[in-house]
Amino acid sequence: MSLGDDGYGSDSRSGRTDDGYSTLGGTRQTRTRFADGTGGDGYGSRRPARSSRSLTMVVGVVVLLVAAIAFANMGGGGGDSGSSGGSGGGKAGAAPTAATGTKPVTGKNGKVPSGFAHDEQGAQSAASNFAVALGSVDMFKKDSRHTIVDAIYTAQAAGKLRDPQDAAYSGDFLAKLGLDADGNAPQGSTFVSRTIPVGTKLESYSDDTAKVAVWYTGLIGMSGPGSTDPVSTTWKTWTVELTWTADGWRATSDSQKDGPAPVPGDVAASSSDEISKAVEEYGGFTYAR
Repeated sequence: MSLGDDGYGSDSRSGRTDDGYSTLGGTRQTRTRFADGTGGDGYGSRRPARSSRSLTMVVGVVVLLVAAIAFANMGGGGGDSGSSGGSGGGKAGAAPTAATGTKPVTGKNGKVPSGFAHDEQGAQSAASNFAVALGSVDMFKKDSRHTIVDAIYTAQAAGKLRDPQDAAYSGDFLAKLGLDADGNAPQGSTFVSRTIPVGTKLESYSDDTAKVAVWYTGLIGMSGPGSTDPVSTTWKTWTVELTWTADGWRATSDSQKDGPAPVPGDVAASSSDEISKAVEEYGGFTYAR
């Protein structure tokens, strides 16, 4: 889900005033803060709350917010559009929390899984995988960002998002995150941006539209020597409006809010070397409802 300069908040269409990160590339996100000491490399058993907010904290990650805000401001629809429509467009009942066991799709449209079923389950699976793609490091590189957006949004929505997103992912913005103008991390460092869906909720469904909320946790930050912005976690809920097209489910608009967030655990934070190694060794998943 995309862009801005200060972190996601309760709705990606409302202003940008919060601080922190969002792995869904947005602004207005609140970053998890820890209460006690850190190690020499910026990772310790608990990270202290910073006395002042760094510019990178304020800017957050840019993937979703800019997209959602730009689309809303350009008349492409709001967070409430499509919440009901057609027969059966009212609020959907609560779905079982356990996975269905249905096998995930095998096809891909570029870097994004494709071929999700034209039913309620398929809409939820599509939304989960869209969240993962929009929260990836590939969103910080122009060519791969365009590929992802084209694979997730309708042609009309993607066309309206492209220029605002490119402007948001400016060289200055990337530099504030520790990246070069092409979205690459410094040699010896690893930029981390991952979205991990925890669950989905079908808010409404008709034959050709769906509204799905994806509850997710994410990782965001720079891992490496001298990093002033260690990898931290975030908890958000991304809500996306989907429509069925000749190419399958596509997003038309989206919004995001904080939480629900659990109480931080007592597991000691790992060193930057351990985080970098884990990111390189552990791949992601294709999600299916």
